[in-house]
Amino acid sequence: MKRTADTGKVVALCGGIGGAKLVLGLDRVLPAGHLSVIVNTADDFEHLGLRISPDIDTVAYTLANLANPETGWGRRDETWSFMETLADLNGETWFQLGDRDLALHVERTRMLGQGQTLTEVTETLCERLGLASRLLPMSDETVSTVVETDRGSLDFQHYFVAERAEPVIRSIRFAGADTAKPSPAVIDALSSPELTCVVLAPSNPYLSLDPLLAIEGLREALAKCTAPIVAVSPIVGGDAVKGPTAKIMRELDVPVTSVSIAHHYGDLINGFIIDQCDAKVADEIEVPVRITETLMTSLESKTALAQAVLAFAEQLSSRAPHRGAA
Repeated sequence: MKRTADTGKVVALCGGIGGAKLVLGLDRVLPAGHLSVIVNTADDFEHLGLRISPDIDTVAYTLANLANPETGWGRRDETWSFMETLADLNGETWFQLGDRDLALHVERTRMLGQGQTLTEVTETLCERLGLASRLLPMSDETVSTVVETDRGSLDFQHYFVAERAEPVIRSIRFAGADTAKPSPAVIDALSSPELTCVVLAPSNPYLSLDPLLAIEGLREALAKCTAPIVAVSPIVGGDAVKGPTAKIMRELDVPVTSVSIAHHYGDLINGFIIDQCDAKVADEIEVPVRITETLMTSLESKTALAQAVLAFAEQLSSRAPHRGAA
């Protein structure tokens, strides 16, 4: 895959499966070391005594070409002896941990127990996986997504995995976001003089990107950023490509359109990318819009969208950024 040699540094904000697709495209077209990915950690939790970081792992496995292509999460060629034995012991099996995947969680937990930060641990593990891009947890402090539903208050993994995202959402909050701070590495990435573009990946805005934006220091850093911020809509033709985004929007009484996503990000962004099938709503979006193919079904389509994002950001770079911190 040909890399774009003259592109400066790029920062992407993302969650798991949907965002990881675009991150893979960016990773393949940018020079090695030019991409930093700030990843949602509000889905992180402790399970079976282990620290699990689902979105970080999904992005890492995707970039390392280790991801399970059928599920989008976990590792390919996985075995399940651990889970089978745990079931024999009547242990908790609602959250599946494959044997290969388990090793990563064990090593992360061990390193955190030695006093290393999540940023330090993630950097080390990504180096061992041979990644060219840098993955940055949104914070080294704990922020947890809590979903208020018709079945009560649920932490994210119980809502999403144990309950299969079936409960009706009333509201979403991010416990700990009011006191958490972005890591120095996150601030450095967003304040780099070499930064040419910030990308809000087509992750679930409400569950994957809002946790990052709820951290005041991170949102302030984005507001001060001199590089254009471009968001890619996760809505295509009135529905989400994958996951519960459209379901959540309906339950929160938000129209399931790309226009709603653009309004959700507000003046934080300088440009917005929508799929060609949604071209008719482009005039309803207040920031500049790029219309292109946003479905990512192959490596070629992922890199094509990444190149479209970078070209759009270059077009916007001559415009003076104007965005709010609130």
